[in-house]
Amino acid sequence: MDECGLVTIELTLNGGCVRLEVDPGERLLDTLRDRLGLKGTKEGCGEGECGACTVLMDGVPVNSCLVPIVQARGKRIETIESVDRAQLSALLDSGATQCGACTPGVVMSAAWVMQHPELLHTHGLRELMAGNLCRCTGYDGIIGGLAAAIEAGLARKSEGEG
Repeated sequence: MDECGLVTIELTLNGGCVRLEVDPGERLLDTLRDRLGLKGTKEGCGEGECGACTVLMDGVPVNSCLVPIVQARGKRIETIESVDRAQLSALLDSGATQCGACTPGVVMSAAWVMQHPELLHTHGLRELMAGNLCRCTGYDGIIGGLAAAIEAGLARKSEGEG
């Protein structure tokens, strides 16, 4: 820690190395949006209840509003900006999104589910997506779109494309 109370951290962000001097109490969400200009991650509740700010940290969904930036030191962070839009086109094309406030968090959680389809043997999609609240859709479109995206991804894998 320097004389101003700042600490230097390094992390991998969307595949690139980032080095920053940060206030240890700063939230990962604020670092992403305000310091690094990645506006895709949204703040909803600021309390870890809604999932709008979900990012992947070392491959695991986390609420970035609850993560002090110093906990991201040495970690791999993936935001909505890193997501291959074609991979999730079934979700987006299905009308699963409406106002867009929850969409980045939903997409990041969906990306995680798509990376771990084996979880579907023991958990339902609604359960896996339970950390993401949506006030507009009623969830049917989100779940239907995610199911279609997973099915399309599994079909590509079985054909040797992905």
